[in-house]
Amino acid sequence: MKRRIAMSMLAGVTLLASILLGASPAPAAQLPAVPAEFGTDWHDPRTAAPPVPKPSGKSCQVTVAEAQFRDFTPYKGTYTPPEGCGDRWSKVVLRMDGKVKGRQYDRLGHLQVGGVEVFRTSTPEPSPDGIEWSVEKDVTRYSDTFRRSQDVEMLIGNVVDDTYTGVIDVKVTLTFYAGRPAAGTPDRVLTLRDGTLTTPRNSERIVAEVYATGSGGCEEFWYLSAPEPAPYSCKAAGGPYREVQIEVDGQLAGIAAPFPHVWTGGWSNPFLWYVTPGPRAFDVKPIEYDLTPFAGLLNDGRPHRVEVSVVGVPEGQSGWSAPVNVLVRQDAKRAHVTGRLTAHKAGDLANSSTYTPGSEHRVVTEGGHRLAVAGYVDTSHGRVTTTVRRSLANSSAHRWTDGENLDALDATWTDDQSVTVDGRGPARTTRTQRTYTMDGSITIGADDRLRTVLTLGDRAGVVTTERGRRTAWSWLDDTVEGDAAWTLNVPRDQRHAVGTTSERYRLYGSGGCYDRSLTCVQGVLTEDRQGC
Repeated sequence: MKRRIAMSMLAGVTLLASILLGASPAPAAQLPAVPAEFGTDWHDPRTAAPPVPKPSGKSCQVTVAEAQFRDFTPYKGTYTPPEGCGDRWSKVVLRMDGKVKGRQYDRLGHLQVGGVEVFRTSTPEPSPDGIEWSVEKDVTRYSDTFRRSQDVEMLIGNVVDDTYTGVIDVKVTLTFYAGRPAAGTPDRVLTLRDGTLTTPRNSERIVAEVYATGSGGCEEFWYLSAPEPAPYSCKAAGGPYREVQIEVDGQLAGIAAPFPHVWTGGWSNPFLWYVTPGPRAFDVKPIEYDLTPFAGLLNDGRPHRVEVSVVGVPEGQSGWSAPVNVLVRQDAKRAHVTGRLTAHKAGDLANSSTYTPGSEHRVVTEGGHRLAVAGYVDTSHGRVTTTVRRSLANSSAHRWTDGENLDALDATWTDDQSVTVDGRGPARTTRTQRTYTMDGSITIGADDRLRTVLTLGDRAGVVTTERGRRTAWSWLDDTVEGDAAWTLNVPRDQRHAVGTTSERYRLYGSGGCYDRSLTCVQGVLTEDRQGC
């Protein structure tokens, strides 16, 4: 694990049919020859994920941040709303363009506008000759924040010295597309103040989002931690089970499985990620919690304590960041929406990690949790009852040898949620089934040759039903596979590094289909194929 930390020093899925319909195939290109091993340059980083679809018509662009990050000094500036596109937009798209050259670790970064976390990302590791990359994100949900001038803070914590020479140079823009906002766009975007939340008294839907990331020290690799008395370099009394919880006034209000991010130096092998990062590495997605059953409580005009915690983190150990935004839809025809929490049932949290000694040490973990909450609000269009059920499960088998010259993990996380809204018209249920997988191993031979073989999966199915009939559905499968090797304890030009990484990103459903595959070998892009 210490080797892994040295290589990587880093300080619910929403599926829209518009993504499916708006993506266009990548143009065919002549692909270069593949070298026998990595050189001093490689292809600029890219992912197989679809581009953000943009509407036609008038648009306006604003630069939000432009900075070079050399240390842990944040960029601070001022955001001003765009001129010429009104103050209501059909879509808002964030784009970050970055470049870096030399030698540098992967770094974790965030962007806040008016205290609202609108973007969280990690960076690729550069080649000596330099790389450029870009990330796009649909940030329409934060339109309320963008309607006013705001303070801006951006930080990509970095270290530049005689060894680590890479200065991270970024520019972030927002492009606004004039037009009617999409149905469901939040009316207000709130942040916590001293750990408390005060909602508008006419709130009828309340969703909290948490950008939860483990980074730095052992919590960057939380899924590999082992309990006592296991002889492993990262310890946690309860083993690797982690759960992100949110509480309202001390009452459990939401549970979620954290996404097992692998940053671009992860698993001891940056040669896996130089061109193709792991899922969500460049665009960290927030966990979403539907807090609407608590709206009757929250709408009393008083501040309420909202706290986020991560189950399983050893006491006193840092490494997790979990900023909170709260997205609110209001009842325009009523000044005060009343209501009540009608049901709250939390199951016992299950967490068992069993250590078995041997020539191969082994920790087997089984964990899980259930929560069901329900509540109603009395709106101008009648009583609306919201019922939220969520069920988590995690199973993993971790194997290693003395000295950790073999270190292997096979793990699966599931996070199933159903939200039923029953009010005017037929009851509507949206069920989201998330599955995250990690299956890999690190081996170090007698010749100090390190090899990493790893498969990562990010999958989610979403189905909406009314009166028992399916009205919309989508399915996401983002899979990254890699196999890379290099020689330890030698100068950079003697590592003789080789590696093949591929990604297939499939997204299909009632809105259409998107299917793209990428493969890179020794840093050269050898496949860029679009299906469907």
